Amino acid sequence: MPDAMSQILVIPGIGRDAPGAAVPVEPATPPLPRAVAPFRLPGSGPSQAISAATVAALVALWWLATQRGWVPPLFLPAPEAVLRAFGDAWRGNIQGGEPLWKHLQWSAIRVFGAFALAAATAVPVGIAMGVSRVARGVFDPPIEFYRPLPPLAYLPLIVIWLGIDEASKILLIYLACFAPIALAAKAGVRSASVEQINAALSLGASRWQLVWHVIVPAALPEIMVGLRIAIGFGWTTLVAAEMVAATVGLGQMVLNASNFLRTDVVVMGILVIGLVAWTFDWLMRWLEQRFVPWKGR
Repeated sequence: MPDAMSQILVIPGIGRDAPGAAVPVEPATPPLPRAVAPFRLPGSGPSQAISAATVAALVALWWLATQRGWVPPLFLPAPEAVLRAFGDAWRGNIQGGEPLWKHLQWSAIRVFGAFALAAATAVPVGIAMGVSRVARGVFDPPIEFYRPLPPLAYLPLIVIWLGIDEASKILLIYLACFAPIALAAKAGVRSASVEQINAALSLGASRWQLVWHVIVPAALPEIMVGLRIAIGFGWTTLVAAEMVAATVGLGQMVLNASNFLRTDVVVMGILVIGLVAWTFDWLMRWLEQRFVPWKGR
């Protein structure tokens, strides 16, 4: 049976081409669906160009403020003065006579040594807190008690216990790094879904296999974030740790320069610490993309 939309209505006595004759109506063609762009989370996409432009704008503003005399050099030295201070510090022509690379070496040993110890102990403790109520009951009170305390609050006690050697400095930085890593690992345990756990159990996985093959991979994204936060706390605590009778180190160099009102050396030391910390954070993000590619998917 022909489609009603395509039938031609013919009135008797009126030809097909006569005025008033019915005109065949063709069926309407449905519109083609529009191409839908793939969904992207807000804020996704590369931002390196924006970051580079922001850094360039900040440096230009810094240079302009010093050249126009908006800020006295005692409070904000010019960029060229900071570069000269970097050259002098690298050659050891500053207070103390130690070259910059030696200060950087000792600070890196203290920070990364304490960070490695914290990562090696805090990750198992955090996972244990997430999977065992006994471990959570044992470790949660002391961690939550000392975590909000500033390092300078318990620094005198550490000095009384361990003296002014390297052990007290490393322990202070270790405590600053331990809490964020442990809490991140504990929170990451919750990332394992019930379906994943039940699937592993249905395949006959033991408790240790469940933890190693299901819970630990699910917790890795949170653990990586905790490591990045912890290294920041480590560099923040470095200055307080090197206040304890240290003769070498970036924190000690900055404090010594502040006593002589060498603002250029202070700013140079701050920039060096920030660049080292930023480089390590960039490395952690690269490792996160390489070893945790499923994060956010």
